[in-house]
Amino acid sequence: MSQAKTSSQSRSFWLKQLHNWHWISSAICLVGMILFAATGITLNHAALIEAKPKVTTKEAVLPEAMIAALAVNAPSEKGPLQAPVAAWISKSMKVDVSGREGEWSEDEVYVALTRPGGDAWLSVDRVTGDISYEKTTRGVVSYLNDLHKGRNTGPAWMWFLDIFAVACLVFCITGLCLLQMHAGARPSTWPMVGLGIIIPLVLAILFIHS
Repeated sequence: MSQAKTSSQSRSFWLKQLHNWHWISSAICLVGMILFAATGITLNHAALIEAKPKVTTKEAVLPEAMIAALAVNAPSEKGPLQAPVAAWISKSMKVDVSGREGEWSEDEVYVALTRPGGDAWLSVDRVTGDISYEKTTRGVVSYLNDLHKGRNTGPAWMWFLDIFAVACLVFCITGLCLLQMHAGARPSTWPMVGLGIIIPLVLAILFIHS
């Protein structure tokens, strides 16, 4: 077998592998890339996009048995509400506080219920049993922006972001390798790649002040 034929077969093998990994990673990244590109624009122009917060409030009073349950194994500073109390709040107020860490003081338990696209909190008076709940939502754009930033999204979304980032790296690296393999027939390849490096570098040096 001639050296030229061996070289041609090797090139064909790597082209096939790179194309496969490139299209697979691009398929995985497709929806995420559209989401992150769109929210990149909305985040960049956040001051121009008016958000109208919607505030929902609820109030309730714990029964005597639940007030007594608050004193059972009560944390000194931080910890979740006792399971019976959390279950009562979930059933009566439709607010899920199970497992959410609260800040405990002598008179009150304050539970921050952070969420993307808004905020929420719940407080329980340990003496009277009065419960106050407030939820603020800032609309779909704010929700999607928080998904972009990974703000208050929980571990499942954080894992998705990591996997998505790896898929993007595979997509970009295989794309770079394909550019290298086809560059001989496309003279403008490396000048275009160079522009992609030089333009953001020049903008950062000239227009972004440290």
